[in-house]
Amino acid sequence: MDFLAGWPYPLALATLFVVVLLRAGATYALGRGAHAGAGRTRLARLVRRPGFRRAERLVTRWGAPVVTASFLTVGVQTLVNLAAGLARMPLRRYLPALVVGGAIWAFIYATVWTAGLAAWRRLWELSPVTAIVVGTAAVLALAGYVVRQARRRAEEPDDDAAADEGELAAHDRRP
Repeated sequence: MDFLAGWPYPLALATLFVVVLLRAGATYALGRGAHAGAGRTRLARLVRRPGFRRAERLVTRWGAPVVTASFLTVGVQTLVNLAAGLARMPLRRYLPALVVGGAIWAFIYATVWTAGLAAWRRLWELSPVTAIVVGTAAVLALAGYVVRQARRRAEEPDDDAAADEGELAAHDRRP
């Protein structure tokens, strides 16, 4: 988001709002368009993942509020918007959830980015070495989080594999 550096806050906020509407809306449209053929495309592998299955269950159970709440998370927004599209959530429910969630997301990112960048620049003015240490620690913490999440996902059982094994076992018991 370096492109926002030096922009007036209202312009940065509006830009982020448009970006999130386009990105999330396109993800919803992709899911909606792929609804019929999802099982026969590369998307099939994604929709069989446990994380996507959880997102799909949440969208099915709670609907539009899950779409709005997904914008408060990292890494779940895309799955929830895709699941909403695949579930063919009506636009009259999806669009208000997208607008509210997108506004919240844009406000948080514009505020945090603006304040964070200003704080880091001030720290750089006071002590470049400390600013580099803080920046490096932040990057390492983010990398550790990503690695931990990847390991956790790798350890999750594949729901489809378990279901396939159960079907095979049931088939073997038939006379």
